[in-house]
Amino acid sequence: MPSQEFNQMLYFIKILPDNSGLPMEQQRAVMEASVGLFPMADGVTSEPVRVGEMQAEWIIPSEVQNDAAILYLHGGGYCLGSINTHRSMVSFIAKAAKAKALIIDYRLAPENHFPAAVEDSVAAYRWLLAQGISAQRLIISGDSAGGGLTIATLVDLNQKKELLPAAAICLSPWVDMEAIGDSMIAKADVDPIVQKKGLLNMAKAYLATAIPRTPLASPIYADLKGLPPLLIQVGTAEILLDDATRLAELATQAGLNVSLESWDDMIHVWQLFVGMGIPESKDAIDGIAKFIQQHTSD
Repeated sequence: MPSQEFNQMLYFIKILPDNSGLPMEQQRAVMEASVGLFPMADGVTSEPVRVGEMQAEWIIPSEVQNDAAILYLHGGGYCLGSINTHRSMVSFIAKAAKAKALIIDYRLAPENHFPAAVEDSVAAYRWLLAQGISAQRLIISGDSAGGGLTIATLVDLNQKKELLPAAAICLSPWVDMEAIGDSMIAKADVDPIVQKKGLLNMAKAYLATAIPRTPLASPIYADLKGLPPLLIQVGTAEILLDDATRLAELATQAGLNVSLESWDDMIHVWQLFVGMGIPESKDAIDGIAKFIQQHTSD
């Protein structure tokens, strides 16, 4: 049963107005205002940095266990989101994992179409390697569209026969641009965050003329063989539930070491609300941290 803190938060989310019909700039402003002001974890600092042409930010906990690093790819349907909207959650992940994290502001649609986001995430990964960070100490992680981008980044690197990271983490991943999973309809009445129409609008903005089943856009259709261990967390009260379960099934069939966690009654990327004191958010992040330490330690 969800905690009292979670239920209180859920009540306020459900009474918020639907902003999906607003112009993209206004949707971005709403997202920045709603989660961009969440507090950072105690003892964690941030340091702006340039990664090529991209704005990025190091999130650095005071206690770092080893030279591991996390490349974090924010969610927002490839159209929304930023360093600001995800700084809080990533600071809690970094603190729990005792590892520094890099968040990037990859190019967003509709100003920049597919494969701009993939190009930027791959560039950021290569930049981290160029800084002297070992691939065996690197984790790629992302939520929602960032979860799909995490898989697309791995697939692109693998196709180019480049060194792969130690592991990857997907939180409520969006991996199907056609949004055809059964949960798109079955969970529509209980998902207060994401709806199919909004997803398809963002897919159209991101894809432009690209085919929806292009593997680097919809990695549910990609060749996953040879990718590193994968942790997937998803809530049972979200329309992207089937994206996560289908990804896990296909990854398992491809021979990957996959850990799928389906959290009862949790909503889309509930981990974002850890700064509000939500127990389920903290518990999920503790699991993420354990996975990171397991795959980056000696």
